[in-house]
Amino acid sequence: MLTTYRRHRKDCPRRNEGRKYRRCRCPIWVDGFVARQEIRKSLSTSDWQKAQDFVRDWEAKELEPKTAGQSITVQEAGQRFLADAKARQLNESTVYKYRLLFTQLEKFSSTRGLRYLKELDLQTLDQFRSEWHDGPRSSLKRLERLRAFLRFSERRKWIDSNPAIELKAPKISNRPTLPFTREEMMKILAALDKYADRAGLASAQRLRAFVLLLRYSGMRIGDAVQCGFGRIKGNKLFLYTQKTGVAVQCILPDFVIREIEAAPKTSKRFFFWTGESKLHTVIGIWQRSLQSLFALAEVQGGHAHRFRDTFAVELLLAGIPLERVSVLLGHQSVRITERHYSPWVRSRQEQLEADLQRAWSEDPVALMQTKGTLEVRDKPERVN
Repeated sequence: MLTTYRRHRKDCPRRNEGRKYRRCRCPIWVDGFVARQEIRKSLSTSDWQKAQDFVRDWEAKELEPKTAGQSITVQEAGQRFLADAKARQLNESTVYKYRLLFTQLEKFSSTRGLRYLKELDLQTLDQFRSEWHDGPRSSLKRLERLRAFLRFSERRKWIDSNPAIELKAPKISNRPTLPFTREEMMKILAALDKYADRAGLASAQRLRAFVLLLRYSGMRIGDAVQCGFGRIKGNKLFLYTQKTGVAVQCILPDFVIREIEAAPKTSKRFFFWTGESKLHTVIGIWQRSLQSLFALAEVQGGHAHRFRDTFAVELLLAGIPLERVSVLLGHQSVRITERHYSPWVRSRQEQLEADLQRAWSEDPVALMQTKGTLEVRDKPERVN
């Protein structure tokens, strides 16, 4: 992208106005990027219209690829990807994250004079990623979205190959599952009285119902926000439909149902959303409400996903098999559940202890020591 400006002479009376002032007759210069090359030079004219025409012709000539008939701009490719995402009915939160990626990518391309998708080679993508300020996990997710976009473009023959594949993923340290302790849950619920003093009784009632739904359903915050009236029938909450067509439902405790039904409603369709604002906006509002509640409860490191972890861990500690917990969580594979929650599987620990007990009962050294101990214990005392 090129920018034209007046480079004022020393004797120009408007010199103090800066490069944005255009009404003098000083020479016109150009500054910016063309085909990844930085340009700063005089256009040898003081006519503003001629300078603009010259820059437009220059950009068109320099940026036009050899296969102009098959070229596609970065902006157009992003728009087509988003249209395809909507046609596939991807979650709104997922589409929103892709929009953020394309906004950043288009801004990056514009500042460097890039227009066409084919100009995004590996070196350019390296520079693009260097401007990210995310943590390792967020950076990995952004990279996955970039790869998906370029894979989409590659399959449509807009680019010859996907250069993002060559970008190495950041190193991720798996964070341990951190459910709320029972003491922390009691502190969170007790803090709702303080929250009522600050935000009002109606807001506290809605937040209490929202917290209990997260805790006893294992839903992600986005799914809980979108929970509609029709998903709860009696004490059963519809979670999702499996690929086999079987509906997965969660039994909610009676007191949770009462709290949800008693909470003030703001919509005729949803428990915790008007249905009018954007989903990511209302999720942000609920996240901020939860953070206020955690601060009042003096619970460190609180966030919505820990309710989901608490749901899973409490079920596993109660002896429910990992496979069934995986179904309730909606994981595509039980391996995902195992990776996050295997340390909490009570049945495995019990089985491990039983295996060790059986092994020691058959160990010859252990048997000998046990037999010797019994003989000493049963041997009568010698009387002098």
